[in-house]
Amino acid sequence: MLSSIYHGIWRAAVHTLRTSRGTPSCRFLSTCDEHPVGLADADTIFALSSGHGRCGVAVVRASGPASVTALRCMAGLTRSLPPPRTALLRSITDPQSKEVLDRGLVLWFPAPHSFTGEDSVEFHIHGGPAVITAVLHALGSVPGMRPAEAGEFTRRAFQAGKLGLTEVEGLGDLIHAETEAQRRQALRQMSGELGRLYQNWSHRLKQCLAHVEAFIDFSEDELIEDGVLSQVDRRVCDLQAEMERHLKDERRGERLRSGVQVVIAGATNAGKSSLLNTLCQRPAAIVSPIAGTTRDVVETALDIGGFPVLLSDTAGLRDSPDLVEREGVRRARERVEQADLTLVVVDCSHLPSDAQQAAAFLQRRLSSVLPSQEQPETDRSLLVLNKIDLLPQEQRLKLDRELSRVSGLPPVCLISCHTNEGLQDFLTVLHSSVKTLCGDPLSGAPTLTQARHRAHLQQCLAALAQYQRYRNIDLALAAEGVRLGLTNLGRITGRVGVEEILDIIFKDFCIGK
Repeated sequence: MLSSIYHGIWRAAVHTLRTSRGTPSCRFLSTCDEHPVGLADADTIFALSSGHGRCGVAVVRASGPASVTALRCMAGLTRSLPPPRTALLRSITDPQSKEVLDRGLVLWFPAPHSFTGEDSVEFHIHGGPAVITAVLHALGSVPGMRPAEAGEFTRRAFQAGKLGLTEVEGLGDLIHAETEAQRRQALRQMSGELGRLYQNWSHRLKQCLAHVEAFIDFSEDELIEDGVLSQVDRRVCDLQAEMERHLKDERRGERLRSGVQVVIAGATNAGKSSLLNTLCQRPAAIVSPIAGTTRDVVETALDIGGFPVLLSDTAGLRDSPDLVEREGVRRARERVEQADLTLVVVDCSHLPSDAQQAAAFLQRRLSSVLPSQEQPETDRSLLVLNKIDLLPQEQRLKLDRELSRVSGLPPVCLISCHTNEGLQDFLTVLHSSVKTLCGDPLSGAPTLTQARHRAHLQQCLAALAQYQRYRNIDLALAAEGVRLGLTNLGRITGRVGVEEILDIIFKDFCIGK
């Protein structure tokens, strides 16, 4: 219902804008006449910046040269504007009918001290759909104003140099962050730490390129100091080593951004669906005593101690004549191959009583669930022994004690989805595994968060390898490798230019001294 209301609001605003644009004689009276804005300046945007839905306060933002006109017209400021970044309580009126639409706060952000770097205005109004509709209608009737496109305010901030591309991506991640760890990582990236790392590499590559270009152009005139190319060689090697270390992060940042893929797998009737329902605390999957109930992958998103997890329940692994079940098993194995962490669920009532025999049984079960690995990765899987409520207390304690001494097995957790026994200990182990896979977003060097960053850095390394390859064969081709590397770094940050390289040449070298 609300989505249709706001869709109607937006369509109404667009209709108002088109109507005003299609009427060249449309002019405002009174205060708006004192501050006319021509249609040539129609580059001022507006939008509802707060979340959709009924709320106490909604924020409508405008940015561009006509925003000051909208402020004067709609807030009745005939003489002077409010002090910058100071909230002022005003009656907000329709600039054409002069009808009072609401009473709220207005704020004025003069350029360049605003989010977009342009003159900007904010209207803090009551968050009812009718109020929002009326204010958007009124803004759409101001000459030179139009509804903003998705992300256009942030695009203008980037174009004005207020944000780099990595900071823009961090802002987007912060808006979409659902867990505490995601918030921390996004906030760190939005603060510019990752961008500064890449800018530092870009600056050093620019110096290398400038020195190589200067050597090519001026070395015959003996105007270049000796050892310039040796310095470039060392700097390129240092940069290659730093980038390679940065890339060897096991995709922690990307995993934290998109969520850890945790897959529940095992034989039929081991309690996989019960474990899914227990973890997400709702009946997400059908549970029955009939083997092979789950045929498809059932997914649910969880927050495990502040880390995002995408938990998947899969079909029980067994040979079956049923075509549908065989497809479910194929999908289950495919999902296990893609998993960051696999929870191998075993019905502990099927375990041999002897500890060594139980360990061998579990090893075979691991191999059947993780068939693509010659040696199952103990840091990418957990053994979950379910249904311990069916075992006598003495046998449980003995099993737990004996399995803890067996090497070569991943962490073993004894639980009962029926009684929730052992569940808290299992969640502690699961949280530890997920945290290891994601890392601490606040410690160490900033991590890669986007697949495009990784692709451009790999291309940058390939380009620097071209420099190494042609260094003693053709210096012009070697320089082209550095230039390509610099271009790929610039595609991450959004900033690279020829003028910067020329500046370094004339700054670092006394050409013609």
